[in-house]
Amino acid sequence: MTAKTRSHWKEYGTALCATLITATAGTCYGWPSPTLPYLQSSESSIPTSNDEGSWIVSIMILCSALTPVPSAYLADRFGRKTTLLLGALPFILGWVLIIFAKSVPMLYAARMFSGLGYGIVYTVAPMYTGEIATNEVRGALSTLITLMNKVGILAQYCIGPFVTMRTLAAINLILPVTFVITFLFLPESPYYYLKFERSERAERSLRNLRSGDIRIELKNIELNVQEDMKNKGTWGDLVTEATNRKAMWITLGIFTIQQLCGSAAVVAYAQVIFNCTTGGIANVTAANGTAPASAPLTPYQESIILGSMQVATCILSVVLVDRVGRKPLLLLSALGVGLMNAALGTYFFFDVINKPIVASLHWLPLASLMIYIFCYAIGLSTVPYVIIGEMFPTNVKLYASCIAHIYTGVFMFAVQKLFQVVKDAFGIYTVFWGFAAFSFMGLVFMLIMLPETKGKSFACIQAQLKREVARDNAKKLATVEY
Repeated sequence: MTAKTRSHWKEYGTALCATLITATAGTCYGWPSPTLPYLQSSESSIPTSNDEGSWIVSIMILCSALTPVPSAYLADRFGRKTTLLLGALPFILGWVLIIFAKSVPMLYAARMFSGLGYGIVYTVAPMYTGEIATNEVRGALSTLITLMNKVGILAQYCIGPFVTMRTLAAINLILPVTFVITFLFLPESPYYYLKFERSERAERSLRNLRSGDIRIELKNIELNVQEDMKNKGTWGDLVTEATNRKAMWITLGIFTIQQLCGSAAVVAYAQVIFNCTTGGIANVTAANGTAPASAPLTPYQESIILGSMQVATCILSVVLVDRVGRKPLLLLSALGVGLMNAALGTYFFFDVINKPIVASLHWLPLASLMIYIFCYAIGLSTVPYVIIGEMFPTNVKLYASCIAHIYTGVFMFAVQKLFQVVKDAFGIYTVFWGFAAFSFMGLVFMLIMLPETKGKSFACIQAQLKREVARDNAKKLATVEY
């Protein structure tokens, strides 16, 4: 074991236990992929239409926009740890409801509870992981949020096709219960304690998170919090303070790209997308007068491959984010998902107008989606949560995280809900071409607007934003004078 590993193992262990709750969120996120085909089949114990299915998928994300504001207050008043523990309760209720569900409205209610928990987790978890980490591993620890989410999604792809809907829910229930049991023994964020001038508790918390002498770091954290808290943060500071306004603009831009590249639809409708492909292949062979040929892989097998690629690439992202940097990973990610969306749109277009042209390319959707997942997971899936934990001072960080999650939830809901609507009305190729256009626009935005924050302290990042704001103001003044 290297010195570097020894010096950070407590941080990694704490973050791993804390992000069990984001793995729980991942199980909720990926659950529709193996479950929806069953619910819409003739064997379903709860008959479900296409429209009802789209609501089952998307209502969770819609409800996730309801909890960021109260969870921000709870995290600020009672602590990040307490709020994350409370966030496990809606997940537990959601899975219990699915176990006993007898109708579509009960499934709606279960997904609504899951959405409430989802909103709490993704408001508070980025802050907690960002505040317990040293500068050297902050990016890696923050990307664990998404890595564990992808592990939860993969679990649904691997287990869902082989068990009943209720058995899957019972298995998923184990995860939030385990989180509560383990997280009870982990430390609170030292930033939270110092915000209320509880120096002794902050020191005890930091000793639980670090190996070796902590005095210098504790003093630096205390000075940083004091500087941030000279003016008590408010919601309005996100608009009135120029540096916060710039950080908010950049953050919301990145989260817009993250959602409009189509990630939410690809994950939730993975098996539906692959069903479109296998159906196309079978129809071509039947038209040629031969027996329908099955696809080389079944849709659920392709979904498992896709989920495995997500997890593997997120692990790679954990390694690279503090070495390569945030901006290069995001630019590579946007370029890759844009190209793959365009390829998928083109494939499905020809699959509709002339199936024989793409009959021999049945491997293309899986290959394209694997590259899509690789590119998405290495940047857009993980790095935005690092960015939001770094770009804002302590006194407004919760407010920024809250707004970003509400904003993201609205876009994610729109993508998941409209995927089925646009697919049915204009064809699945239109959906993917639209995702491609937004991906390329996002690439240009990040190339121009996004600063690099790798290896920088919170104070250094704020100083960099202030310099950029001053430079922008000087340019505007020169233009006006001219």
